[in-house]
Order: sequence, then structure tokens, then C-alpha cells
Amino acid sequence: MTPREQFIAALERKPIQGRVPHFELVFYLTMEAFGKVHPSHRHYFQWDQMRERERQLHRNEMAEIFIKTAEKYEHSAIFLHPNPDTLDETMRLIDLVREKTGDRYFIRLHGDSTYSIPNGDQMVEFAFWLADAPEMVKSEAGKRVDEALQNAEKLMQHGGLDGFALCSDYCFNTGPFMSPAQFSEFVTPYLARLIQGYRDLGFFVIKHTDGNIMPILDQLVQTNPHALHSLDPQAGVDIAEVKRRCGSQLCLIGNVNCGLIDTGTDEQVVESARYALKYGMPGGGYIFSTSNCIYTGMKLSRYDLILDVWRQEGNYQ
Repeated sequence: MTPREQFIAALERKPIQGRVPHFELVFYLTMEAFGKVHPSHRHYFQWDQMRERERQLHRNEMAEIFIKTAEKYEHSAIFLHPNPDTLDETMRLIDLVREKTGDRYFIRLHGDSTYSIPNGDQMVEFAFWLADAPEMVKSEAGKRVDEALQNAEKLMQHGGLDGFALCSDYCFNTGPFMSPAQFSEFVTPYLARLIQGYRDLGFFVIKHTDGNIMPILDQLVQTNPHALHSLDPQAGVDIAEVKRRCGSQLCLIGNVNCGLIDTGTDEQVVESARYALKYGMPGGGYIFSTSNCIYTGMKLSRYDLILDVWRQEGNYQ
């Protein structure tokens, strides 16, 4: 099986042989790994002034960075971050990666239109909006879903894309930013419609959110994504408990503690990786990853450490 085929098998909770699939939502340490700035950290202020030849060089280098990351760290999937983030440039980047790799890797994009935790400058205003104009909030939520599905239909017709990672964060370490009742009114119906729309178009859907998801876990499962990421242990999310409650309904991704990778001991990092594998692997439907991403400032040697554990212990017999 190719990495893409194994990734899809895990998403569909089918039995696989060999190593558990692995990916990261983002791998930002491309400067340390390859001497190249990550595509998301580039600012193309003069893109409109570039000749097409210069644009093509930029596109090609971005595609190469994503591919080198997948090859070096044995990722089964590539999460593209188009820059500039326009539909045309997104399609060009998909085409470049497919041209260079064929069907070897599962290719996905960000595709969430649901409300996420507002930033600090907008949080109070957003809270008042929920209370004072709930019908307007819901109307806007519906429009966002419509727009996302319209773009997805164009991407489906273009071809080459396997699915979406829905990256709106809903939770702090202490719990959701909305109460479960509010979440069921302002997020869950729209998340469910978004996911079903993507599924109807033939896409796979991974729902990501950090934080303590346990108060809304049942609602997230009911929206029917193929997989749930990141199962954040820093917020008390235990993969063993999530596996027990819903492992028969969707694939689980993550749970290797990013906080420990940053500040813990080597022993703690190894134990976190082992724990995720021990409780995620049984019965299939698990993809190995950290509980967030490989973010700027993380020690690359610590990422290598969890990969050593994965290579040694993340194998189905």
C-alpha cells in the first residue's frame, strides 16, 4: 500500500499492515530541516508585479518543501498551505505536488468555515453578538458554509485533492469557548452540514480542535467527520477514554503531548508517544501525530525522538 492508501484505510478504520500512518498538521521547522523558509511564513507583497516565470519558481519551491517534509519524516499526507491563498494558486499547487509525486500522498487543505475562538480583541464583542443577535449569527454561519462548499465543488471538479482539515479551534484547556448548549445552536448544525457537503463531493474530512473537547465530544462525533485531531493531553484529553467512547465511529489522530516535547524530559516525551500508540492502535483507526503541530521554536531533535518510538513500536503485526 502507498502512504496515501494506508492513510485512507486508517481514516476508514480498516485493518492495515505495517506501520501506523503518520502526519503532522503543519511542519514549520523547514529552515532547520532544509534551510528553507516555510511557505506560510513568506510574504509575497509584490506577487502582482512578478513575471510568471518568477511566480513559477516560487510555486515550485513551495511544492518541493512540502514534498521533502513528507519524504524525510515519512508523512502519509501533505497539508498544503497555498501562498498566496487564492483558489487559482491553490489549484496550481495541488497540480505541482501531484505532478511530482503522483498518488503517493494524501493531499488536503484547510476548509473550516465554522466559528472558532475569537481573538482577545474580539471576544467580548462576539459574546454580545451571540446574546443580542442569535439569528444574525446563525445566518452568517450558514453563508460561510455555503461559500466553503462552493469552493469545494470547484476543487472537486479540478481534481487532485483528497480532503480537508477543519482547523477552527473551539476549546481552551478548561473547556469549550461556548457552553455545550450554545455550541449545539451556533456550531454543531453548521459543522455537520459542512462535513456532509464535503463527503457528498467525495472528500475525506478531518476535524481539528485543540483544548478540552470532552464536554462537546459527542456533538463532534455526531457531525460525522472521518477523523478527530488533536486529542490534546495538555487539556486532559485521554486517548484511551476517547477510543473507548467513540473509536468505533471515527479515526483518532494525535495525543502526543506538544508541551512535553517542548519542556519535558526525553523520558516523558517517549512515554507520551508510547501511550498514544498503545491506546490508539488497537483495532485500527489511528494516525500517529502530535497534539498540535511541529511549530516554530520546537526542538527538532524531540520530534526525531517521537519518530524513533513510532518506528520501533508503531507497527501492526
